[in-house]
Amino acid sequence: MINILIVEDEKNLRRLMEVFLKENGFEVFLAEDGEKAVEIFFEYHIDLVLCDIMMPKVNGYDLVKELRRFNYDLPIIMVTAKESFEDKKKGFLIGADDYIVKPIDLDEMLLRINALLRRAKISNDHKLVIGNVVLDYNTLTITKEKKIIELTKKEFYLLFKLLSYPKQIFTRHQLIEEIWGVDIESDERTVDVHIKRIREKLGDLEEFKIITVRGLGYKAEKMI
Repeated sequence: MINILIVEDEKNLRRLMEVFLKENGFEVFLAEDGEKAVEIFFEYHIDLVLCDIMMPKVNGYDLVKELRRFNYDLPIIMVTAKESFEDKKKGFLIGADDYIVKPIDLDEMLLRINALLRRAKISNDHKLVIGNVVLDYNTLTITKEKKIIELTKKEFYLLFKLLSYPKQIFTRHQLIEEIWGVDIESDERTVDVHIKRIREKLGDLEEFKIITVRGLGYKAEKMI
């Protein structure tokens, strides 16, 4: 589960963002100011931060500086009512990764979140650990208790994508664009074929499963 921290002093907006992100498969933590946000960081693992700028006690700029000072290397999106270049420049210089201007377009926010999470995934060690199962992006292998299961490149990329965002539904079209690229000549049945092969090869693994969402596409769920 991807953990997102919303740092926003406006109660209604904080609640709106929380509901929207939970509906899209994220775990959400809430803080009304930077001071509360720091407390959450010391207690929970956070994957991405949505941070308002103008807040009481500790504002957004100071929070970002504090997180970077403690070497928290995670995506941070700053949320602001100001659209001036100088405000954005200041945010980027202190360590923000992206900007969203109020009033917030929730669909745009989701696109920016997913883009940053993808880039963060690439910069990490390219491994997913689910119980005793390890997916190694660099070797395209799945290992469980010293047993190695090899997938084709596309099969591995497809599985890694789904397991990177557990419970999030991906349409066949989304997966085609993400794994094969927009120029592929095959139709969306290509995804079905690869999912079938993955299930055949990994049928003995109980740590996760790929679920068909009728009329939409696929999602992965961790079973432990």
